[in-house]
Amino acid sequence: MPGGTTDDRTEPTVPTAPESPWLRRPAPRPAATTTVLCLPHAGGNAGFFTPWARLLPPELELLAVQYPGRQDRLLEEPLVEMAALADALTAEILRTPLLGERRLVLFGHSMGASVAWEVALRLERGRGPRPRRLYVSGRPGPRHQHPADTYRLGEREFTDELRRLGGTNEELLADPEMRELLLPAIRADYQIVGTYAPDLDARVSCPIEAFTGDADPEATPDTVADWASATSGDFSLTVLPGDHFFLWPQGERMVAALGASALPAPPR
Repeated sequence: MPGGTTDDRTEPTVPTAPESPWLRRPAPRPAATTTVLCLPHAGGNAGFFTPWARLLPPELELLAVQYPGRQDRLLEEPLVEMAALADALTAEILRTPLLGERRLVLFGHSMGASVAWEVALRLERGRGPRPRRLYVSGRPGPRHQHPADTYRLGEREFTDELRRLGGTNEELLADPEMRELLLPAIRADYQIVGTYAPDLDARVSCPIEAFTGDADPEATPDTVADWASATSGDFSLTVLPGDHFFLWPQGERMVAALGASALPAPPR
């Protein structure tokens, strides 16, 4: 499942610049040599990654993606097709001055993992920055991603599904006015994932590092290991304690893993 969630554990972020509605820069580091571009899960927002920005090594700067239809983009129509989302985000990456000559790595959780892979494919096929590494989290590999019509459920059934998966603040789900504001974007994200058909022959050339929780019923280690088939480069899998939202309790370990592999290896 896409892993839809939104709650008060995410932090508000300020847009980096008027010309970049997609990108948030919670801890600017002009001297950084590598940009870590983070893509949230279904129903998630850029603020989910704000705590990570403060924990990364100084050579790494975090940019977080803000999808349309949430927080400061609430009045925008959310996208409902993977290709449209990946195309729009890739175009934003190509025109933003925030990357400069830096190395680029991508991190995506749940739905964000599939979006990150699609963006990496597009960047490798074009003239833009080629990702040096792709991190995928809490998402089965392409051969284990199947259509689903969860997004078609009525409000009560859809809300129950969010409760089942966890990660959504119960107070928000219980408030009719908040549901009216939040559910359209979450439902749109579920539509993206539920109608997505990855190209099973496609491969990125950059290494893929995959992560999942040992108690995640949506992304078991065996299905997450299938990401090895989505790259012609190296692959590794790390299983950490936790469920689908293991990123919250395992945040420091995740950041440490990113910091250890996102930077270039020192010269011998």
